Amino acid sequence: MTLPTKIAVIGAGSASFGENTLAALMRSQKLRGSTLALVDHNRKTLDIVHRLAQRLNREWSAQMSITAHPHHAEALDGAGFVVSAIEVGPREKLWKSDYEIPLKHGVHQPYAENGGPGGFAHAARNIGPVMAIVRDMEQACPDAWFINFTNPMIRICDAVNRHSRIRAVGLCHQVFIGYCMVGVAIGADLGAEIPAGITGMNSDIRQIPLQHQVIRQMLPLVEIRAAGLNHFTWILSIRDRRTGDDLYPLFRRRWAETDPALEPLTRRVFDALGIFPVPGDTHLCEYLPWLSNPLTLPWEKFGIRLYDWELWAAVRNLQLDALEQMANGAATIDHLQESDSEGALEMIENIAGAGTHYHLAANCPNQGQIPNLPLGATVETPVVVDGAGVHPVHTGPLPEPVAELCRRELTATQLCVDSAIEGNRQKALQCLLLDPVITDMDDAQRILDEYLVTYRPYLPQFWT
Repeated sequence: MTLPTKIAVIGAGSASFGENTLAALMRSQKLRGSTLALVDHNRKTLDIVHRLAQRLNREWSAQMSITAHPHHAEALDGAGFVVSAIEVGPREKLWKSDYEIPLKHGVHQPYAENGGPGGFAHAARNIGPVMAIVRDMEQACPDAWFINFTNPMIRICDAVNRHSRIRAVGLCHQVFIGYCMVGVAIGADLGAEIPAGITGMNSDIRQIPLQHQVIRQMLPLVEIRAAGLNHFTWILSIRDRRTGDDLYPLFRRRWAETDPALEPLTRRVFDALGIFPVPGDTHLCEYLPWLSNPLTLPWEKFGIRLYDWELWAAVRNLQLDALEQMANGAATIDHLQESDSEGALEMIENIAGAGTHYHLAANCPNQGQIPNLPLGATVETPVVVDGAGVHPVHTGPLPEPVAELCRRELTATQLCVDSAIEGNRQKALQCLLLDPVITDMDDAQRILDEYLVTYRPYLPQFWT
């Protein structure tokens, strides 16, 4: 059994986070008697999540001590784990602005969340609050683990890893999209029932339930080993969990037989590079130098869909309403018994309780697990988690063309991080100049200048 520990959850008012990770932590038998410190600067959402946690504590007999705090500094003392899901908001409004500002200067970003100029702006806004947390952790709980869910994942983790003494691991569910695409291709061969109607791997609210049906069936059937960068990983092997057989040859044949309209960018990159990219077109497109040509309009050719900012802002509000209904006792909490923490629970249980757990994907500093990527850079591979911490699994080198694409993104990542921490405009410009979306030096300067003016309240370090 795990000894009781203290877990600080920062950004606990996140609607999706509150419903999933919170419930997973509280139903854990191993964490009974632990302390849960909930943090959110929005007092209304903090109150909702606090009341929901109290209900779960009572009805599930979790025996936890639960506190609520509007500032993270109040929650850190004695913490063994700090789970962060913060996001400088309003998320959708700022994301849309990140996309539209470069467009005014003739630069079309395919997605604008984690790569491209939008990735710079997104990261720069979030790095300041994240570093404030880890600086306080260095004083209050220097041996605690920082478990990160905030995007852009590799840029946030890189900031913590290179600019603090805190141990960090970044978690993301995107590897499961690989399981979905493998399932669409070979699930029937393995006895799975693949639902009709899957047309893509994007965040279309109508597609997500179908994707989950496939993923749930494929996880017990196959093991995928993937490596690379967050939202830019690559399938190295596909094996049958029951027999150990190599399924990659079967997958190649069956994928070629699937509808050519399904993930056309992924399909084209697979054909060209000989290795299958995991994340689906809408994340893959952010890191490639072939998606922004204003003459050939590749985003139209590959049908790249923008994030539906207005829809998901509305969904976020509905999720918060649902949380409030549960907190008030007006809605059932039975479905939370099946919620998934996206890895936070597994990290905490196995580190605190000296267990052993193999996790499909986590973001950690490169210690040689991908030997042809820079040491110390944040990379995503499988990991083994135990009482000594998080241990990346050695996956071997990536194919050299893929490694070169990753190296360019890693250099842009580190320039972004250093510029945001130092308030260094020259490094910020260098970050944009290395980004595959940018093809003109003047465009880069104009975009940077407008970003810094528009987001001045969020980026004071660039103005001192």
